[in-house]
Amino acid sequence: MPAIPIRLLGETLPMTTELLEKYNVQGPRYTSYPTAPEWTDAIGPADFEAACERANAAKRPISLYVHLPFCDEQCWFCGCFMKVVPKPERKGEDRGEIEGYLADLHREIDLLAARVDRSRPVVQVHWGGGTPTYLTPKQADALAEHLLDAFRPSPGAEISVEVDPRVTTAEHLAVLRRHGWNRVSMGVQDFDPEVQELVNRVQPFEMTKALVDAARGLGYESLNLDLIYGLPGQKLEGFAHSVDQVLTLRPDRLAVYSYAHVPWLKKPQRVLAAHLPEGTEKFAIFVSGIERFSAAGYVYIGMDHFALPHDEIARAQEDRTLWRNFQGYTTHAGVDLYALGVSAIAQIDDVYVQNTKDYAAYHEACAAGRPSTIKGWRLTDEDHLRRTVITNLLCHCVIKKREVEEQFGLASFDEKFAREVAELPSFVEDGLVEPGTDEIRVTPLGRIFIRNVAMLFDPYLLKRPADQPKIFSRTL
Repeated sequence: MPAIPIRLLGETLPMTTELLEKYNVQGPRYTSYPTAPEWTDAIGPADFEAACERANAAKRPISLYVHLPFCDEQCWFCGCFMKVVPKPERKGEDRGEIEGYLADLHREIDLLAARVDRSRPVVQVHWGGGTPTYLTPKQADALAEHLLDAFRPSPGAEISVEVDPRVTTAEHLAVLRRHGWNRVSMGVQDFDPEVQELVNRVQPFEMTKALVDAARGLGYESLNLDLIYGLPGQKLEGFAHSVDQVLTLRPDRLAVYSYAHVPWLKKPQRVLAAHLPEGTEKFAIFVSGIERFSAAGYVYIGMDHFALPHDEIARAQEDRTLWRNFQGYTTHAGVDLYALGVSAIAQIDDVYVQNTKDYAAYHEACAAGRPSTIKGWRLTDEDHLRRTVITNLLCHCVIKKREVEEQFGLASFDEKFAREVAELPSFVEDGLVEPGTDEIRVTPLGRIFIRNVAMLFDPYLLKRPADQPKIFSRTL
């Protein structure tokens, strides 16, 4: 099969179209293990409350996530849990629905604060969506004040927000900065005007640059930009130009996500099917980003993340303290993640719990002063072991067998993972994993296909019937 030119980390990599076809399969992103499709409605509010009690006893640090689901309009590529509430001046409608949701969210803050030991350090706060800055500055001010009064962040805590430059003003950023926000993540996706029209997200470069300049002028310490490759109408040259424009902004971190085409789950994506770059064309677009970011001095963290060498996420990978949770890569391992808002997912002690996605049910629970937990998962000892193995691989690109044996009291890693070890030679032969006996280390090429290597250690995938409906997006 023909070779696909790719140069990464100073190496020319042995990539072919045959390997691309072999490894570009459906697979999880492993923001949790086990992944959400395994979770069950047997986990409910009582499990959430019991987990809060155990977490208080353990006195681990706290991470907070707040889900603000509202957007002005639908981006056709979006896979988030969100809801369109048009601006009143544009559609002649009011936004009373947002006020009602915020009232419930304020109630949930009080509900959670009553269940969490206030002496535990709060090391991370994140607002995601939807579009958190679709709130008015006044609404954001009130929410920030209430949240940070109930959960006072520790000195040096990371306090971040996702923003859409199309609806975010300097006033939004100033309000949050005044409350201690220090990190901002902006969606870019692609600056090509044709692509923006096709995905219903028109966002000129100048608009994004103006907000980047405003954030830096206000003293935000870290700036993250998000791109997506594989969008409809995307071409290699156009995406390369977008990357070059992004580089002029010099963000501290970059996420370059593969467009997850899951129209069976996200109905708005159905309008995009006829325009999508796939296979070698999509891969070449991603490779162009890798090569440009690497040449500009960014560290390739793995999967779809890059960071400047000074950034915390790059340093955390170097000293092997990097972790993954529902927001992706994080520098805060060993914390309990509490989540507020409709559909929000928490990781507390040994359970995952998710709030209901039904707005009426969420309102009813908040009004009654009870959790809206609808499903989740309690991790077994085996889950803990495999989560550690998969996370070490995704975060540090290596599994050190002796460390795993010592941490979990295993007599032999190779015996415990006999099936997986037996399958590793094929990954070595394809150039994804380095040969070795004491560790499993992915190669530079393996970083691109690291989800595939991680899937080897996920026995839940083996239990899925061959005719089961599709769940995951492709790995590239």
